[in-house]
Amino acid sequence: MKVVCIYGSPRPKGNSATIANWILEKGQQRGNDIQSYYLNKLVYRGCQACMACKMKIEQCVVNDDLTGVLEAIRHTDVLIMATPIYFADITAQLKGLIDRMYSYFVPDFLTNPKPSRLSSGKKLIYIQTQAQPSQEMFLDVFQKYELFLRMMGFTEIHLIRGCGVRDLGEVDARNDIHDKAIEIAQSVFG
Repeated sequence: MKVVCIYGSPRPKGNSATIANWILEKGQQRGNDIQSYYLNKLVYRGCQACMACKMKIEQCVVNDDLTGVLEAIRHTDVLIMATPIYFADITAQLKGLIDRMYSYFVPDFLTNPKPSRLSSGKKLIYIQTQAQPSQEMFLDVFQKYELFLRMMGFTEIHLIRGCGVRDLGEVDARNDIHDKAIEIAQSVFG
């Protein structure tokens, strides 16, 4: 199975990355082909609204460090997205990638029964951490993106939220989050 992990945090050892790494360990144990990308280490631009991906070619025409990431996602079976919440939303790093994923949609995606250029049946593990301990706060963040990710072909979606974790390493003491991550990893990787 091909697995792509997207680290949206600027902290490579942050809490969202730690959760992703717990899942990746299980994926490696099962012999999966894993590619990881730390978005903060890449140089890229957001969507340019040029519409070339709808009129000229079937991929994003912007050529930068996201080009390979977008291609890897195109061919993956499992996508892991990990992000902390900054100012009530995903990080700017991850938002830039998601905006560029617009290129996966066919020109008439709003009315087409097959709106995506990606094959359907992909799996998504979405990890969201936040300092705010309330489960109710920022519950809507993933919901904003879920519709579009489902339209892209991610039909099996797993959500892991780590609420009340802020400082580096704080998630390590949260057995509830660890256990949920392992449970999801076992479900996805078998």
